[in-house]
Amino acid sequence: MSGRAQLMWDEAVTGYDFGPDHPMDPVRLELTRRLVGALGLDRAVEIVAAKPAGQSTLRLVHREDYIEAVKAASADPGSADGSYGLGTVDDPAFAGMHEVSALIAGQSVAAAEAVWHGDALHAVNFTGGLHHAMPGAASGFCIYNDAALAIARLLELGAERVAYVDVDVHHGDGVQAAFWEDPRVLTISLHEHPRTLFPQTGWPEETGAESAAGSAVNLPLPAGTGDAGWLRAFHAVVPELVADFRPEVLVTQHGADTHFEDPLAHLAVSLDGQRAVQLACHDLAHEHADGRWIALGGGGYEVVDVVPRSWTHLVGIAAGRPVAPDTVIPEGWRQDVYARTRQLGPMRMTDGRWPVSWADWESGYDPADRLDQAVRATRRAVFPLRGLLA
Repeated sequence: MSGRAQLMWDEAVTGYDFGPDHPMDPVRLELTRRLVGALGLDRAVEIVAAKPAGQSTLRLVHREDYIEAVKAASADPGSADGSYGLGTVDDPAFAGMHEVSALIAGQSVAAAEAVWHGDALHAVNFTGGLHHAMPGAASGFCIYNDAALAIARLLELGAERVAYVDVDVHHGDGVQAAFWEDPRVLTISLHEHPRTLFPQTGWPEETGAESAAGSAVNLPLPAGTGDAGWLRAFHAVVPELVADFRPEVLVTQHGADTHFEDPLAHLAVSLDGQRAVQLACHDLAHEHADGRWIALGGGGYEVVDVVPRSWTHLVGIAAGRPVAPDTVIPEGWRQDVYARTRQLGPMRMTDGRWPVSWADWESGYDPADRLDQAVRATRRAVFPLRGLLA
């Protein structure tokens, strides 16, 4: 198996553009790629531009009638069928929507193939992680669910156990839905509580179909949760479940919208906290999946200050060249930021909170603490179904 990491990138992915007033500004992708280059990380990875996912691949997850609806809306945005979630405020139709969505999906599927076949140990597609798309509908800025498609391709290639860990601020509902009845896939989502955030799903009691009981894991966190609580929750649930499941491949989604500056959500995680979880996911892949790791992007709507730094850290970790938290950002990149956005770019690579610390779950449980209540609810809902002590 190659020890080299792959970075999936095609400039055309920046065409995933819902319009100038939409939160998902594609400049976040361009700025991330440029920061990766400015720090020299592109020399530590193999840059791969994969082909778009074709019809047969898309049908691994999505219904054919939905794919045809996306194609129709792509050719004529004015004809978008709202019954498929297209042409809505969240998912406005735009010309070429099918083509660029299939291109993003193709990068994640190719990442899965490369890792499964041993062409790469790690593969990153920060343009992906579009985890809300359902088999028959667009949702939450997501047209095709590249994360689910990558997992489905791994299963098609013969994988018997794939673990998916989603740390986006929003529940990974589309991936959960795709594998609700499939015990070969363990989906774990840490997210802001559904009472306070879209998509209002991801309760601890959502544990999978009867045929796959305990294969869906949801840890909804109280609004305002910061680094210490986020990391405490992650380490109280994820490592034990992944160790028990023994995945052949680990797929992770790293939406940057947990950050305290994100305009669409209410968690208070720093870049230092995000980097700590990225490192933890890398370690889990090596401890339990022979190093096979596919890392995806996701949400993130502070498109200058947060997203490029967060995902550049992800690329560095996958490449075996983690970027030191106190690294000064090259002035050339900051000038590029200003030229494109008229905003001042950040000076350093994190928020200055490294090393982050948290209290391990084994250190004790506070029944009056809302975060501990959330962790306890998830452990009680899922762990016994997997034969583990809650």
